[in-house]
Amino acid sequence: MILTSYLVLAAVVFCLGLYGFFTRRNVFVLFFSVILMLSAANINFIAFSRFLNKSNGVFFTLVGISISFLELLGFLLISLLLSKNIKSESF
Repeated sequence: MILTSYLVLAAVVFCLGLYGFFTRRNVFVLFFSVILMLSAANINFIAFSRFLNKSNGVFFTLVGISISFLELLGFLLISLLLSKNIKSESF
């Protein structure tokens, strides 16, 4: 594939994430929209690293994936604590 194909794919994924972020009110949808936008940035990093024959993009992609993973853990922890808090208040 040529560089333009990767950039168009990243733009479409980023626009889907942006649309979901600004049009939805659900916290889960907002979270996954942010993950889509980060994935689009990772696609751009990999595309340019392949195009320029440098390995910097792979490093930044691994950093982006680790940030997404830590964001997921934080979100799951917060939702777990809130669900326990809501259940304890209802009794």
